[in-house]
Amino acid sequence: MPDKIKQPKDKSIKSQDFQLSLIWSKGFSADNTARFTKVQKYVDSECLRLMTPYTPMRNGVLTRSATLGTKIGSGRIVYNSPYARYQYYGKLMVSSVTGSAYAKSGESKVLTDIDLKYDTSRHSQAQRLWFEAMKADKKEQILRGAAAIARRG
Repeated sequence: MPDKIKQPKDKSIKSQDFQLSLIWSKGFSADNTARFTKVQKYVDSECLRLMTPYTPMRNGVLTRSATLGTKIGSGRIVYNSPYARYQYYGKLMVSSVTGSAYAKSGESKVLTDIDLKYDTSRHSQAQRLWFEAMKADKKEQILRGAAAIARRG
């Protein structure tokens, strides 16, 4: 959950020619924290929804891991699948001992410069860096929706 928005302090400025007072509404902090929280929940939910067609899919575990790993409203999308990072960055990792993509228990893996190939039979836009790809295509749509929610309060 986002931090509570701090209530600004009232301010008065005096000079020989004028006096200016800036007095904040007493509900400023609570009203704006609630509005920001609604907007953040919308952005998190939309990112999860709109990333799905870009996310590699064989059995749905990767997409479900984001739904289960993300606290809507936190501002962070978390894929809790153990291979999510590997899939996201899209580079083959191999056993440091055998060079195989499969490593035995205790063997470390090393990064190669070989790109992963994604199956697009279930998600035609599946690719590496799927959040970045979704954002390039859908950023304006998300921003328009967030702005509409912010205006409504």
